[in-house]
Amino acid sequence: MIWGKHCMSDRRILIFAGTTEGRRLTEYMAGCGVSVHACTATQYGESMLPFRENVTVSHERMGYEEMCGLIRSFSPSYVIDATHPYAREVTENVRNACRSCSVSCLRLVRERGERGSGIICAEDTEEAVRLLEKTTGNILVTTGSKELEKYTCLTDYRERLYVRVLPSSESVAKCEGLGIKGRHLICMQGPFSAEMNAAVIREFSISCMVTKESGAAGGYPQKYEAARAAGIRMIVIGRPDEEGYTYKEAVAFLEKALKLCGGRKQKVALAGIGPGSSDTFTEHAREVFCRADLIIGAKRMVEAAREKGQAGYEAYKPEEILAYIREHPEYARVAVAFSGDTGFYSGAGKLSALLEKEKDMEAEMIPGISSVSYFCARLGVSWEDAALCSMHGREASPLSFIREHEKTVVLAGSAGDVRRLCRSMTETGLGEEPVCIGINLSYDNEQILRGRAKEYTDYQGGALAVLYIYNSSGGNPPAVQGIPDDRFVRGNVPMTKEEIRCISLSKLRIRKDSVIYDIGAGTGSVAAEAAVRASGGHVYAIERNAEAVRLIRENGRRMRADNITVIEGRAPAALEALPAPDCVFVGGSGGALREILDTVIRKNPRVRIVINAIALETLSEAAGYCKEIKKTEEEITQITVAKARKAGNYSMMTGQNPVYIISFTCGEEKDEKGDEPV
Repeated sequence: MIWGKHCMSDRRILIFAGTTEGRRLTEYMAGCGVSVHACTATQYGESMLPFRENVTVSHERMGYEEMCGLIRSFSPSYVIDATHPYAREVTENVRNACRSCSVSCLRLVRERGERGSGIICAEDTEEAVRLLEKTTGNILVTTGSKELEKYTCLTDYRERLYVRVLPSSESVAKCEGLGIKGRHLICMQGPFSAEMNAAVIREFSISCMVTKESGAAGGYPQKYEAARAAGIRMIVIGRPDEEGYTYKEAVAFLEKALKLCGGRKQKVALAGIGPGSSDTFTEHAREVFCRADLIIGAKRMVEAAREKGQAGYEAYKPEEILAYIREHPEYARVAVAFSGDTGFYSGAGKLSALLEKEKDMEAEMIPGISSVSYFCARLGVSWEDAALCSMHGREASPLSFIREHEKTVVLAGSAGDVRRLCRSMTETGLGEEPVCIGINLSYDNEQILRGRAKEYTDYQGGALAVLYIYNSSGGNPPAVQGIPDDRFVRGNVPMTKEEIRCISLSKLRIRKDSVIYDIGAGTGSVAAEAAVRASGGHVYAIERNAEAVRLIRENGRRMRADNITVIEGRAPAALEALPAPDCVFVGGSGGALREILDTVIRKNPRVRIVINAIALETLSEAAGYCKEIKKTEEEITQITVAKARKAGNYSMMTGQNPVYIISFTCGEEKDEKGDEPV
């Protein structure tokens, strides 16, 4: 209710801020540019208020006369009574002072919490004490220090009573004066989650909890949830019925009455929740979620982070999240929940980039416990030397990581990801390697499976899976190009030999994420080695010979390269459906060199091309084509290789056919892509 008349001399607000809502309103109004004077009853309460140039604070206890003096000297537009629901005398003094000074007063009230089952109601503290006298076991009192002396008439109160009060010198002194000390005195600052309340109940073997019906802001839902889960009794001291404004209603009223046009920035916290269960929240994240007016995230994340009474919105797309925050400026504090850690394969980065462009929003990134660190801790292994890879919502080739490292941790996005990876490992000779799979980590239905890759090729388990893979032959990949020829299966198909292959691949300037065409792939020696080098990219091996196609697949398996796709067909027709290439190697053109080059340049005008030619006619055609197009870094190299062979007791050098290597980059400018070639 509003008492008194409207006074709009300027934008000044006087807030008696003895509650969480009062502190929130102080910060909100200050952010809007309103001059705020906040009154608290204690110095500790003063320390909880925001430090801003337009905020002044006092912590003296005031009666009616002192309130009148403050109102006249400060001349506020409105006085906000945000004192505790049980502070009847203070509320009456605030109301009478506002009437005497002809200033409008808004009473800020809390929304009632649901009573629920297993609740014993008491009209006041005296009745609560009478009810407690009939019980046995330890008692947890969460109603503050103000009326603690009334509990001292309980039989054996020094042994049975545990009290949770604010960590202020006044509260501690009062408790100790009543003989409540040591473990029986719990000094903590809220808000408290249900898990924290449950921990206190367990720690002190509580049989009955006493609280006041303080609504969501006072933590009533979290107390009730903890008491119900522990199966203990709960005595609730009912608060007086009164009219007034809820926090949201007060904000809406003041924004309209004071004609506030921005100035306040919404605070948006991007918080990692860990693997998923609220037990794995960091204390920082827990505090942010408790203080938030709105929690956003995917369904399971909102359910984990949200307490009863808090607003929630289920969304995971950054654009949708941002749109909702814009549409609801009444939420001063927004917490967006992300699984794991915000800096590790998280959508937090995209949302953070969008928030940076918002003038009326202020973003904060809060890290969480990643599923990798949680899982490895559960397994008892270190992960500082492990390769990390995610298949969740992205094209990934974990086999390349497994091939090159002893330890690899893979985040799977589905059961199909697990099957696909274990099948690739089995097909490439890694089926015997040990694999651990963590399912629903941190939840009640958590599972950790241990076995070998070949045992999970038909995996049907949970989709929220993390894999830890140990490759006994990994961890020491060659630092230079040049896979020996004898490691490839050749058959009767032409193969680009090791020395020529090394030079050709170096001329291609492959990067880790390159898309590569190997046209006329033959045995696939170039394709396989290129796939090993481009561990985060992909190789398309184009070949028309059926026997060669079989060899390419076999050599890909031998090199444990699952990032090769074999295209059986004739170029350039077989290239049309493929993604644009970064690098193209032409080992055989089938008489269609010009058409092939036209096609790849159309797909990527700045493509890097390397052509191997043995015939002079092919060299002439390639050189003539280069004269017709815009290109840079053109180079023609002739390579002649001779290798020793045994002739009785002697060694004789045997020359191989000379090979011409034509290399160039299309376009007029050099490739500016980020990383150095591998």
